[in-house]
Amino acid sequence: MVSALRKGRLAILIVLCQAFFQIQTLSLQAEEIEAKATTEAAAITATKEEGVVGTASYYAKRYNGRRMTSGKRYDPKKLTAAHPTLPLGTKVKVVNVANNREVTVTITDRCRKRVSHFIDLSREAARKLGFLGRGKTEVRIIPLDEAVS
Repeated sequence: MVSALRKGRLAILIVLCQAFFQIQTLSLQAEEIEAKATTEAAAITATKEEGVVGTASYYAKRYNGRRMTSGKRYDPKKLTAAHPTLPLGTKVKVVNVANNREVTVTITDRCRKRVSHFIDLSREAARKLGFLGRGKTEVRIIPLDEAVS
């Protein structure tokens, strides 16, 4: 059997260890966040110059009239898009790699970060790019300007 004094010391040791590891973890998390921000800033700079190639899809019909992240309602006839990282209100030129058609859209919504899809376009933008019936296509995304906050 363990004495009460020994249990008390063990409890104090556990509390001190938890506090120490929590402090160490916080500094490591801060370093990771700082490194991630630096990487994203470099990626945005590179994106502005030559664009990024990724996969584009378009909104399903069930989203017609629903509110987007920007607060506006989704209209499939407008040239809008959803992107996981670009600021809302950013104008983006999207070029279909297969047929070189291009369209300028405004980022008005967020989409979840996925490996296969890079940007979700409105149905009108997909029609102008020529992939409305196919579901998705390879595109080049070139940010034109940043949103004014």
